[in-house]
Amino acid sequence: MPINVSPVPQALRDAAYNNGQAVPSWSDTFTRWTAESAVIRERFTATMDVPFGPGERQKVDLYPAREAGAPCLVYFHGGYWMRNRREMFAVLGEGVMAHGWSVAMPGYTLAPEASLASIVAECSAALDLLAADGARHGIAGPLIVAGWSAGGHLAAMALSHEAVTAGLAISGIFELAPLAGTYLNENLRLTAEEIADLSPLRRPSVMKPLGITYGDRELPALVANSHAFHASRQRAGAPGPLVPVAGADHFSILDTMRDPEGILTRMLLDLAP
Repeated sequence: MPINVSPVPQALRDAAYNNGQAVPSWSDTFTRWTAESAVIRERFTATMDVPFGPGERQKVDLYPAREAGAPCLVYFHGGYWMRNRREMFAVLGEGVMAHGWSVAMPGYTLAPEASLASIVAECSAALDLLAADGARHGIAGPLIVAGWSAGGHLAAMALSHEAVTAGLAISGIFELAPLAGTYLNENLRLTAEEIADLSPLRRPSVMKPLGITYGDRELPALVANSHAFHASRQRAGAPGPLVPVAGADHFSILDTMRDPEGILTRMLLDLAP
């Protein structure tokens, strides 16, 4: 089935989803977080790189709390499914870890090596591991998924996993069709079938709590994605708030997840059963 591409000029289609172009300082932030995350990972050497599949990136970093039954944040990183690594984002667990939570950060194979369907399946496999074997690593509490950007999409898809209690989708992509007409599709290579099956906006709403949030300085296309997804869930009677973060752009919004008293940390705490 052919994919219909918007008649809007290519440059405008690309700019609508180019977060790095909109916030040029993002690379400095990620460089700093990578260095700080390496220090955090050193404290949990015994539970780093736990495999859930045969691929090089099919590993999960585990940060168990003192109490095995504490809630566990399962965080899926962003990067438009084609860049970044789980190791860069250990700092983002600091907010909920200060409240006694565990944290799990799965990796996944990146596009174009993996299709989006395969990436979604890998995230499900990571949750399978946590459900079946997490207790052996000190993680036996409820699993609450979260993700940012492309990870927001993955968190929304993962909400249906039977082991997941609730979720938080941060600055996510919930309708994939517009991406097929942008520079992103050179690596994503989305098919019409994937767009139909893997767009959370086109799937039946999962009746579990899902917080949806975005920065009010985000690109308009991402703001619209969050509003449309929340409205769709509301129509279906699915629970969860829509929370804009004042003054935040696509990257600085994550500071409020790192902060133990930040807005995103409070949203996660509110999702715990």
